[in-house]
Amino acid sequence: MAGFKDLKGQGHAPTLFMAFLYFDMSFMVWTMLGPLSTEITEALALGGHIMTAGEKATLLSLPILSGAILRIVLGFGVDKLGAKMTALISQSIVIVSLLTAFFMGDNITYNALLIVALGLGFAGASFAVALPQAGQWYPPKLQGVVLGIAGAGNIGVVIDFLFAPKIAEIWGWSSVFGVGAAMSIIVIIAYAFMAKDAPSDIYTARPKKVKDYIKLLGDKDTWWFSLFYAISFGGFVGFAGYMKVYLMNTYSADMSSFGLEMLDETNVKVIAGYFGALCIFAGAILRPVGGNIADKIGGVKSLYFFYSAVAVLVTISALVELPFTLAILVLFLIMANLGMANGAVFQLVPQRFGKDIGIMTGLVGCAGGLGGTALIKTLGWSKGAFDGYTAGFLIFACVVLVAIMGLSLVKTRWRTTWGFKAGGRI
Repeated sequence: MAGFKDLKGQGHAPTLFMAFLYFDMSFMVWTMLGPLSTEITEALALGGHIMTAGEKATLLSLPILSGAILRIVLGFGVDKLGAKMTALISQSIVIVSLLTAFFMGDNITYNALLIVALGLGFAGASFAVALPQAGQWYPPKLQGVVLGIAGAGNIGVVIDFLFAPKIAEIWGWSSVFGVGAAMSIIVIIAYAFMAKDAPSDIYTARPKKVKDYIKLLGDKDTWWFSLFYAISFGGFVGFAGYMKVYLMNTYSADMSSFGLEMLDETNVKVIAGYFGALCIFAGAILRPVGGNIADKIGGVKSLYFFYSAVAVLVTISALVELPFTLAILVLFLIMANLGMANGAVFQLVPQRFGKDIGIMTGLVGCAGGLGGTALIKTLGWSKGAFDGYTAGFLIFACVVLVAIMGLSLVKTRWRTTWGFKAGGRI
């Protein structure tokens, strides 16, 4: 198995580094609305707009939804314009969106925020640009470690939850968008000078066509993998986006008394960000661990374990009124298992669709984003309809059980057909 030392003398290190930095920065701004949800709600309320639970869920889910769809759009852009030009165009749209929120500040309207949220979707779609650009420079035997480095930008959402609430407390919520815009500008300037598209003698582009996507959509395994990733990545990004809203609505009093008696309400928002970051960090950092476990015991068996753990833990969250410390532990374990499931799904996808991995990454990635959108909307609906999250958690648990049943339906066929000659454990 290739490691970091094998990268020496191979490929183009500046491009690999900038692909990671571009993706990390993009993932950070993509999920920026989540940790600022309480502050934005209060700012709109001062302007006379009281957000309902449904409106809040729509706002938080819109970047996830647009990012999911735009992954396929930017995938075509990489083929037609090259990865670098596609990144520069899409990141420019992200920067304009961030600056719009910053300059409008407390005068911003809900509808304007929806437009900003759509623009932030271009940041979420950076997955379809950064990974191919990094991978183009390196031989097949190094793709795992290269894509692992470039894809480590998922950690950006943790940075959001750690710092965004504190910046908002000191300078105001809109300043977070200003800081994000400034950082994005610095990164994109560095990217413009350091990153390069691989020359034709190293990488030969094979542009994807619409018919290629249609062909793969006719394969039932595409839909199974889309379901599995909609639960694992969708669950991860959905819970991440809604984490602060859930904690503030359910445990704000507990956070105030959790050894924090001297803290005021503003500080509780910051503490909610810290606990959210802790849970999200588990899912982000353990993704490669899940892939490694899948390599050793098989992707299907590992998904059985991860999904079963998620189903049990989510059901506990739904039906048991947990004290705050136990609730955080359960959320931590839910995110950890979802993160490891992400790695397990993508241990299987390249074995089944090795020749079409680029297209499948776009399709399955899109499904993951759609899953996250559905989860946020479900939690928002549950809060609005029943003033609680029991129904939302139970619906997600039922969907996870459907996936477990799906694994039972496909495992024998997979292991006796393409899995028999895939070369890895199924």
